[in-house]
Amino acid sequence: MELTSIGADLQVHRDFGPFAGQGLTLARVAAAYRGRYRLITADAEPDAEPSGALWYRSDGASMPVTGDWVAARMIDPAEAIVEAVLPRRTLFSRRAAGRREEQQPIAANIDLVFLVSGLDGDFNVRRIERYLALAAGSGAQAVIVLNKRDVCADLAARVAEARAVAAGAPVLTASTLAADGLEELRRHLAPGRTVALLGSSGVGKSSIVNSLLGEQRLRTHLVREDDSHGRHTTTHRELIPIPDAGALIDTPGMREIQLWAGTESVDRAFDEIAALAAGCRYRDCSHTSEDGCAVRQALDEGSIDAARLSGYHKLRAEAEWHESQADPLAALERKRKWKIIHKAARAYKQH
Repeated sequence: MELTSIGADLQVHRDFGPFAGQGLTLARVAAAYRGRYRLITADAEPDAEPSGALWYRSDGASMPVTGDWVAARMIDPAEAIVEAVLPRRTLFSRRAAGRREEQQPIAANIDLVFLVSGLDGDFNVRRIERYLALAAGSGAQAVIVLNKRDVCADLAARVAEARAVAAGAPVLTASTLAADGLEELRRHLAPGRTVALLGSSGVGKSSIVNSLLGEQRLRTHLVREDDSHGRHTTTHRELIPIPDAGALIDTPGMREIQLWAGTESVDRAFDEIAALAAGCRYRDCSHTSEDGCAVRQALDEGSIDAARLSGYHKLRAEAEWHESQADPLAALERKRKWKIIHKAARAYKQH
């Protein structure tokens, strides 16, 4: 197998250079199973486990995940030891479940993300906004894929809703059941490009992968008719090479996804609100009650949607909280600035 076909660009080879002299092999993680991995090398697909040294020097977020490029020591064609993870170009992560502030990597070295939403009961523009913020934080480009268009009673309305929150990302529609719209998806595949599919259970990610592969590679199940919920057919993240078209990464469904992104990523996902915010009277305007707020003015004039603004406030607050956990001193400085801003706003109203 040519590793260049699934993304081994010149930079990957440069990063691997120091390991080549140690007798190690360049490989990519095709799947991760709680400390065990399946790798793809130029001529084998061995099972692997991390070396003791890698365990020792790595935290949870830096251990290998699907899509990582690694330096592996081959035991035989079927077994290997992962000695090191090469620098990641992009990393799609979410906040891990629980109270601790921990990053949970989902997939690495992704060039493009298909954000898949079902045009049945699953459709939710607020969830699309959240995925777009995470995609912006990952460094990958995003394409919104509205699947199951064959069951949508008003396709034009749903597309319009998605485009209103897309922040410039393309919006495509498809139906794997009716084999419609798949050529538009194929145009985004290319040698050396890795495309990950993300979305809730039952939106049809595995069916899209099967359709693009031209074979029933992954198991699929019908969703429940009463609430459009699907079962977790995909149980782990898997990288699947496509001949002459790069690779796809299928992922388990995530109905609730905790934000792991900074305020800049949220602003990119809400680019029209961020552009308006640049015209506010105060540089750190909260866009809630300050006089001279360009965002509030646009809301009053009807040029931005109240639900869209509410989603922005929610994700921005989450991102600021995460940043404060990473840098408590910065959080205290932000709190001090807000006291000054609100004091100035009250004084302005009194005059």
